[in-house]
Amino acid sequence: MKLFYGEIEGNQVMINDEEQQHIVKVLRMKEGEEIHVTDGKGNLASGKLMIEGKKANIAVDHIKTDLPNFFPALHIAIAPTKNIDRIEFFIEKAVEMGISEITILQTEKTERKNLNIDKLRKQAIAASKQSLRFHFPVINDGIKIQDFLKNITPENTFVAHCHGNLHRIALKEIPTLDRITFLIGPEGDFSEKEIMLLADHHVKAVSLGNQRLRTETAGIFVAAWNYYNLEGND
Repeated sequence: MKLFYGEIEGNQVMINDEEQQHIVKVLRMKEGEEIHVTDGKGNLASGKLMIEGKKANIAVDHIKTDLPNFFPALHIAIAPTKNIDRIEFFIEKAVEMGISEITILQTEKTERKNLNIDKLRKQAIAASKQSLRFHFPVINDGIKIQDFLKNITPENTFVAHCHGNLHRIALKEIPTLDRITFLIGPEGDFSEKEIMLLADHHVKAVSLGNQRLRTETAGIFVAAWNYYNLEGND
């Protein structure tokens, strides 16, 4: 399946401008080839490619709407790594495994303060297309941990930290939920003050095993755990 990104409104389908350039200039696709366009909101249009000069369009054969999304929905709030390549790697793999939402978390020990969120969103779209996702994940702007905690639902919010002297439950102890939010700390972990703040907001701590995992590894681990538990997976 050749999947591209665009807008779908009723029976009208418009391929994204950058996608059109990719189709015509990079892929050099031929008119009449079968293509598929998703809006990343659960809708999928299928049809034949039409090319007019440098413009690419689709002659729609049929449109599927309200395609099923991943269940349970996973939201990971993760502190960015100093090496941006590592957080980009996390986003790519987490998107492939069905993550629904990613928030960039600013903490006391976060070294990287500035990120190109638009670039991360484009990478999430690219990973979504590659893995044939019809619901694209939300990539939120960066937010301070104290502000993020103001809007959580404690019953479905968990944190992975390395403070072994504090009580932590195992992943298998997390009950079946419609939506799960996980906080992943920075290199060097959350500060003692932040650990107490998380406890004050009734966020439950979870152990990811005996090994100390890097930030992006912990995020991928949680995404893989949720992917394994997705509805329909054995």
